[in-house]
Amino acid sequence: MNAAQAHTLAQQEWDVVVIGTGMGGATLGHALARQGQRVLFCERGMSRQAGMAEGDYAERLDGTLTQPVQTMATQSLLRAGRWPTAVMDKSARSPRSFIPFIGTGVGGSSALYGMAMERFSAEDFQPAQDTSQASAETLAPAWPISYAELEPYYAQAETLYRVRGTADPLRPDLPSLLPPPALSPTVAALAQRLAARGLHPYQLPSACEYVPGCLTCQGFLCPKRCKNDSWQIALEPALNQFGASLIDGCEVLRLQSAGRAVTAAECLWQGQPLLLKASKVVLAAGAVHTPLLLLRSATAESPQGLANASGMVGRNLMRHLIDLYVLKSPGGPPDDNRRKEIAFNDFYQTGPDKLGTVQSFGRLPPPQMIIDALHDDISAAGFGWALPLVRLASPLLRPFLASMVERGLSLATIVEDYPNPENRVEWSGQAGSSPAIFYKMGSAGQRRVARMRALMKDSLRPASYQLIADAGNNQRIAHVCGTCRMGDDPGTSVVDKHCRAHGLDNLYIADASCFVSSGGTNPSLTIAANALRVATQMAAKT
Repeated sequence: MNAAQAHTLAQQEWDVVVIGTGMGGATLGHALARQGQRVLFCERGMSRQAGMAEGDYAERLDGTLTQPVQTMATQSLLRAGRWPTAVMDKSARSPRSFIPFIGTGVGGSSALYGMAMERFSAEDFQPAQDTSQASAETLAPAWPISYAELEPYYAQAETLYRVRGTADPLRPDLPSLLPPPALSPTVAALAQRLAARGLHPYQLPSACEYVPGCLTCQGFLCPKRCKNDSWQIALEPALNQFGASLIDGCEVLRLQSAGRAVTAAECLWQGQPLLLKASKVVLAAGAVHTPLLLLRSATAESPQGLANASGMVGRNLMRHLIDLYVLKSPGGPPDDNRRKEIAFNDFYQTGPDKLGTVQSFGRLPPPQMIIDALHDDISAAGFGWALPLVRLASPLLRPFLASMVERGLSLATIVEDYPNPENRVEWSGQAGSSPAIFYKMGSAGQRRVARMRALMKDSLRPASYQLIADAGNNQRIAHVCGTCRMGDDPGTSVVDKHCRAHGLDNLYIADASCFVSSGGTNPSLTIAANALRVATQMAAKT
């Protein structure tokens, strides 16, 4: 796109401007565009084009070497669909910055996701029942919508994203999914072992076409178009078939507003200022950057930030508490450990504890990326004195890690996080400053993670495994949500049940920011289903 084209788009008055092209923004914009509305997508990252880094991690320089993400050039990360700038972790023992593993560019984080698309359970939309340690950190309120209200949109999203899998035998709602490929022999053997322990494995719903030579591409851009991300499924058809437009490389700085309306989005495109105007504006920049944009849009009428009369913008940050279990493959090396093949939900609700799902993780990142992450974790914990020891041990660690990466079958436990207003996204108030997060896992979260670990230890017996205990790692914010929660009470929420901002008539949020609780499984399908629901409401008000 050249400057003349960008300014031509900026001079038009759109029905809807959608800021962000991830799972929420692209799905909602696609739904509105196919109904004839004039939709402009605004994306900070790059369009998919020649020269993009596809089929491998951005950190990998060649077949064997990697480069730490902290040292990579902004353009290298953008070419790989990755977020390129630092976020400050203010809750670490010594506040420090890190570059989060989230997406930017067409498709947002869905361009990097592992394609698991699973429904939340009906219980996820109800108040948390765990009162064993009742406090702000242990109880989640009810959503203002029910599972029954979202269910038809779940079905639409599963059809749109061509989700393949089998039904969870523990759930009464049996979605009609496309048939998945047969389990690989080693995973089939693992599923039999789990079933023999009284568990109920099934084939994980996945938005993948499984073309010949499929790499599954978890963590990086797909070169074979078999990953059904929001770029391929929603954004590209909206542009090519339904008349929508896209301005990429465009950073939204703040929203202008007057009274009850957002009047324009102030942007920078290749260093040049642009104003984008529309009858309705949709924020879908993700649960870190959507609240940051609202905080940056403060006015004399809204001194705490736009849509922030409740003071809840940026608060109630949640991130799933995820551990990895790397098992030795039964019967020898796995056929191919890249696919995310199975899941089970026997521990989703157990006794007083609401935990979450267990599912295939796929192949671990390359050994050097694991070592680099270990360095970061040690520094964050305040044990910098141990770094020279880790460096000395790295030559011994690499072959051990290489064996885990190539030969291990990995399972992930996804434990639900509960909202706490003290966990939040912050902005310093200075133009151009990076966002900051403050997050601490409370005692209830620690207890539930320990409970999941005990259940997994018992369930995996007598198999040997390596536990990668990542639940306490604040850098793992790929599933971040909750920072602009929906609710009926404007005093305790940011948007209403239709995801329209309280106090504003034309501003909507369509990403995981609006989640009231995190659920105990991947958020992608719920983001897409809710985006379809919000699009229906927006169209009805046209």
